[in-house]
Amino acid sequence: MASRNTGIDKVMIRDLAEILNETDLTDIEIEQGDLRIRVSRQITMQAAAPQAVYAQAPAAIAAPAAGAAPAEAAKPAGDTSKNAVPSPMVGTAYLSPAPGARAFIEVGSKVKEGQTLMIIEAMKTMNQIPSPRAGTVTAILIEDSQPVEYGELLVVIE
Repeated sequence: MASRNTGIDKVMIRDLAEILNETDLTDIEIEQGDLRIRVSRQITMQAAAPQAVYAQAPAAIAAPAAGAAPAEAAKPAGDTSKNAVPSPMVGTAYLSPAPGARAFIEVGSKVKEGQTLMIIEAMKTMNQIPSPRAGTVTAILIEDSQPVEYGELLVVIE
């Protein structure tokens, strides 16, 4: 029967801790055979002071400039709350599956119930946002890569 080395390699742990400090990582893990070592450090997070967010009234939206982005030009002037799709979470909204890729939807697109409208990244997880109903996209109320809040209106589907 082979003898198993159960001693802890303190030098390796110190080296890993030094790597954490040099690279500003929060944790590091290595595995060599049956030995697995994970070194992590606790980071204190300070909560940001709450900020008031005021929505601009739809009637106050000015006409888009000649070279305005499509999402800015697509903001409707009427009451959109009954046909708008709200954000189900806080995160960063992406209108396409990858940078430079074609957007999931555009103004005028016909969508089916359950079709992906966009992706919201929350806590390093990409969450597909499905269409709650079939219809035509009449407005995209956000920009690509824009931070969104829970309940913020994203898209209008008529």
